[in-house]
Amino acid sequence: MQNSKRILVAPLNWGLGHATRCIPIINALLESGHQPFIASDGVALALLQKEFPDLPAFELSSYKIKYAEKGRNFKVKMIWDSPKVVKAMRAEKKEIKKLIKKYALDGIISDNRLGVYSKKIPCVFITHQLNVLSGNTTWMSSKAHQKIIKKFDACWVPDVEGKPNLTGKLGHLKKTKLHIAYLGPLSRFKKRNNPLKYDLMVLLSGPEPQRTFLEEKLLEELKQFEGKVLFVKGKIEAEQTCSEIPLATGQMTVYNFMQSQTLEEALNSSAQVLCRSGYTTVMDLAKLEKKAFFIPTPGQYEQEYLAKRLQKQDLVPFCKQEDFTLSELKRIPKFKGLDAFEMQTDYDALFEVFSKVKENSEPTSASLST
Repeated sequence: MQNSKRILVAPLNWGLGHATRCIPIINALLESGHQPFIASDGVALALLQKEFPDLPAFELSSYKIKYAEKGRNFKVKMIWDSPKVVKAMRAEKKEIKKLIKKYALDGIISDNRLGVYSKKIPCVFITHQLNVLSGNTTWMSSKAHQKIIKKFDACWVPDVEGKPNLTGKLGHLKKTKLHIAYLGPLSRFKKRNNPLKYDLMVLLSGPEPQRTFLEEKLLEELKQFEGKVLFVKGKIEAEQTCSEIPLATGQMTVYNFMQSQTLEEALNSSAQVLCRSGYTTVMDLAKLEKKAFFIPTPGQYEQEYLAKRLQKQDLVPFCKQEDFTLSELKRIPKFKGLDAFEMQTDYDALFEVFSKVKENSEPTSASLST
């Protein structure tokens, strides 16, 4: 194909959200006749390799950030780990330079990987956080993030531009010179009218050790649940495992992980969902028009903001991790649940950014093939 481009898609390895929301973009690249390449590390890379086993995939340097064991230490831990991030960014830049040269890449899509960038080919940054909430340092973290975004040829925000929207002040600026395009909420799932098999689905994700802390707490709390529970731990491992746990009246089916097709079936077959309030999860539940209950990751300002905002709008209730008990789930029916945003994304128009030729650019795959 004459206009086919070789595009590197590189999501941040921070839980599974950045990787899963790249799935519809990778599918759109394939449908448009382009050749996607995948690059990440850890569980994010493992997930995309399982979803796209035939695509070239590369491991990038890890940011090696370990989440704070106590939520109140989140910001301190991020500052403490910042030298690791800077070191990983430097390593990423070198790795990206080699990949561009070796595979004649035509463009880059970076989902929050700060060092995945090149001056020689068009680069796109995906984020829903134009403002980065960090308590009393929000102004500083937001300006720093926007300065990084400004280097990129475009910034794609997975939300709608106007109101109502899902991100609120996270994904919307009053004034900006950034080249922003709104994609609409991204989800790998489709809504289906499946018969309900589960009264509750628990869907875990996010960085350790908080993912494990919540898993242990919920497994204990749900012992007295009355009905059928599907519990997906969000642990990407070599083989899928499944086990059964008897409950007070009913049973709980526990999986370590599910791939997209099985997960879509499970979510569509569940009456209610208990999960983190990560933005990718919010987008998925909106697409499926689900009723849910949120438990934000302790200390993660973005998740806390989203949970508070959606509860204030009478859409989804939430509580803090340490406050959760089984009785909290009785609040779900009092809320409306999430609705889908109907928006057609013109991917062909978005992908036009990769047809631009930069000054001092390397020969592209298109020119090499002619």
